[in-house]
Amino acid sequence: MLPIHIVDDDDGVRNSIGFLLRAEGMVYTLHKSAEAFLANLPELELGCILVDLRLDGMQGIEFMQTLRDNGCSMPVVMMSGHADVASAVLAMKQGATDFILKPFSKAELLAAVAEAERWLAQTHKGMQEKADARHMIEALSQRERQVLVGLAHGKSNKTIALEIGISPRTIEIYRSNAMRKLGVRSLPDMLHLAFLAGVMDD
Repeated sequence: MLPIHIVDDDDGVRNSIGFLLRAEGMVYTLHKSAEAFLANLPELELGCILVDLRLDGMQGIEFMQTLRDNGCSMPVVMMSGHADVASAVLAMKQGATDFILKPFSKAELLAAVAEAERWLAQTHKGMQEKADARHMIEALSQRERQVLVGLAHGKSNKTIALEIGISPRTIEIYRSNAMRKLGVRSLPDMLHLAFLAGVMDD
């Protein structure tokens, strides 16, 4: 079970949320400020972050931006005691998985945490799929990769052949070999792997 990191400058709120989570058998950490959390970030386990919108010192929105700037991909649930639509919209634009108003119920808290965990699972699955695609494409020969990149850019076999300086028939052979090595049976499937691997960025 992933830990829940609670960031709130109100001792009562931190302890109350911790009590609710503990009753559900969840693991959590408590942080009295954004700065305190960031100082401990290198030692913290991957999990979900519950952070108050208005904190002493660094505010919730700035905290989220700082997390992203530091490469932290943990999902964030924003909490607030104020029904501020503009802040809620901004938090969601910054990548918050949910925005819940205090005082929230146990059901609301658990639903927000569950959504954050689903987001994290999907994100890491996507990252693994990209890494796997990249690994497979790196195993292609230079010519096979050139052909794949050309196809990913929407070029025909003839155009790729002219650019590389080989015959269209040879392009077909490299294309077939690439598909076999990648374990795909169609051009769309091969292009899907190419886009996952980010060959368009090369």
